[in-house]
Amino acid sequence: MSTINHVAIIGAGLSGLTLALALHQQSIPCTLYESRSAPLDIGGAVMLSPNALRILDTLHVYQSIRPEGYEFDTLHFRSPADTPLDSYEFGGAQKYGYRGLRIYRRVLIRELSTRVSAANIPILYNKKFTHVIEETPSSISWEFEDHSSATATILVGADGIHSSVRKYLYPALQPIFTNAMGVSASVPTSQLHLPRDGYDLPVTIMNKSHGAFVIAPQRTDGSEVFIGRQKRAPELDREGWNALLDDKDWCIEYLRQNADDFPEIVQNAVSSIEPETINLWPFYAVPKLETWSSEFSRVIILGDAAHAIPPTAGQGINQAFEDVYTFALVVARCPGEGLGSGLKIWQAGRQERVDRVLELNAQIDKRRLPKLPGSEEEQSVPFDLEWLYKPEFGEMVEGWFAGGVGC
Repeated sequence: MSTINHVAIIGAGLSGLTLALALHQQSIPCTLYESRSAPLDIGGAVMLSPNALRILDTLHVYQSIRPEGYEFDTLHFRSPADTPLDSYEFGGAQKYGYRGLRIYRRVLIRELSTRVSAANIPILYNKKFTHVIEETPSSISWEFEDHSSATATILVGADGIHSSVRKYLYPALQPIFTNAMGVSASVPTSQLHLPRDGYDLPVTIMNKSHGAFVIAPQRTDGSEVFIGRQKRAPELDREGWNALLDDKDWCIEYLRQNADDFPEIVQNAVSSIEPETINLWPFYAVPKLETWSSEFSRVIILGDAAHAIPPTAGQGINQAFEDVYTFALVVARCPGEGLGSGLKIWQAGRQERVDRVLELNAQIDKRRLPKLPGSEEEQSVPFDLEWLYKPEFGEMVEGWFAGGVGC
C-alpha cells in the first residue's frame, strides 16, 4: 500500500502557502516551489468571506491578519440617482461567524509565509516547473527550468489560471476569455466628500448604459478606497494587455468616462487618480474539466488552475482556500490505494460548490454590466448565501464519503 510521504506544491502564492499549512496540520510533509526569486509582493487587496476566514482561523492565521484589514458586512447597490436598490451580504459575525475582510494581498502573503517558515516547511525560490519526467503508481518526478529535477509522492499545481502543471493533464487547454475586463485605482476616502449623515460602503453604483462603478474601502481605518469599473472588451494577447495597462492615460480616461451620468460621489472619486495605483485585469475562466488529477493520482491541480472564477462575487481566492483545505483533509483520509477514488469524490464535491458560485456570478453580472439591446430587466431578488458562508468543512468532507463510498 502506497503512502503520502511528501507533497510537492508548485506555486507559493496564496493557494500554495495555505495548502502547505493545511497539509502540515494533517502531519503530511510538503515542500513549496516558487518560480519567482522572493515572496510575491504584487496586486491590490482581496476580499475574504466567512467561508475562507473560517479556514484561515482553523490554520491560526485569521487573528493575526484581522487587525490589518477592513471589516464590513454588506455590499450595497445604488441607482444612477444614488438611491438604494439592493444589498448583498459578504459577512456577519452573528450570522456567519465572521465579518467580511478586505486585506492587501501582500499582507496575507507575508503572514502565510511567516507561518510556513515557523512550521519549517521548505520554500525553494527560482524553481520554475517545466514538465513531468515520469509518473508511476507511487511517485512523480519532474524538471525545472534550471534543468534540476525532483521527486515526490504527489505534485500539486497551485500555479494559477495559466498553470504549467495543468499542461501535463491538458496539453492543449487554454483559459477562456469572458469578454470582460476591469480597470481600477486607489484614492483617498476623503476625496469622495461623503455626506455627513453617512453613506453605505462598499457600494456598486449601477448604470444601464455605462455599467457599474464600484467603491470599496481598504486599509484598517478605511482611509483609502478601491474604485473600479468593468467593461465588455475584445481579447488581447499578453503583450496587448500589458500595453493597455501601461497606457495609464487610457485607464484613467476610462474610469472617468461618462462620470457625469453617475452620482457626485463617482465624479469626486475620479477627480484625481495617481497613475501608480492603476490596475487592469482581463477576466478569464477555465472550462469545466473532466478530471483534476492524473492517471495514477500523482499530479493534481486546484484553485485557479482547475476552475478559475471571475471576481464578480469576490469568491476566487475564497474558493481556492476551500479547495486546498478540503484537499488536505481528503489526502489525510485516503493516504493509500484509495487516494484515486478519494480525489474523484473530492472533485465532485468541490465542483458542485464552484458551479453554484458561477451561478451567483451570473446573477450579479446581470446587475453590474450594461444591459444589452433586447435583454430583460434583472429582478432584485435576495441572494441565498448561507450555503456559501457557513459550511463546516470537516463535516462536508465526511458527507462526501457517507455510505462507505471511496477510501
